[in-house]
Amino acid sequence: SGYGVTHAADGTSGLAALEAAVPDLIILDLMLPDMDGLEVCRRIKSQAAASGGRPSPAILMLTAKGDPMDRIVGLEIGADDYLPKPFEPRELLARIRAVLRRSGEVGAAAAANGAHKVMRFGSLEIDRDARTVSVNGALCELTSYQFDLLVAMAERAGRVLSRDQIMEAVRGRELEAFDRSIDVHMGRIRSAIEVDAKDPKRILTVRGVGYVFAKQQD
Repeated sequence: SGYGVTHAADGTSGLAALEAAVPDLIILDLMLPDMDGLEVCRRIKSQAAASGGRPSPAILMLTAKGDPMDRIVGLEIGADDYLPKPFEPRELLARIRAVLRRSGEVGAAAAANGAHKVMRFGSLEIDRDARTVSVNGALCELTSYQFDLLVAMAERAGRVLSRDQIMEAVRGRELEAFDRSIDVHMGRIRSAIEVDAKDPKRILTVRGVGYVFAKQQD
């Protein structure tokens, strides 16, 4: 389909390949011969954090396990999307395109709207060009999808958004089948940007509706 692909047969060789070149997207199998995909995902995120906050590549996780809890665990540790086996190759291709498209669409929308490249809300700073988020100058670790979710909500600060509206704002997520995934991502974002994730001040829950990004922040 026109993509350049590098293949690694196990987690160890896959992690070694990342030392040479960082791809835009990693398709990561959960069941590998030397370590499971969840551990590989954790190490990829750790490597990204150790590199000084450089955004890590998007991760699309594949697995033969169909339990929804496996999907939630994958999202919690940093996967951007999750596809259970067996699947149609066309669905995999659609998800690849959706993940890769999101970054470009968010950037294009910001340019079209004449939006500032850096958004500031108190001590929170969102740099669209660098695709980084920081609080009091300290970089926060977010996946590509979580960054796009945060930008979409920050652009609509003060507006209460349903889960469907949030997914539509980011786009490319029409294949996601359950709302719980948004809640998982919101939990990860809160852990990264809130002083106390259990008492959030930036992203507030509106029970029975969805979420709102606070306009006024410290």
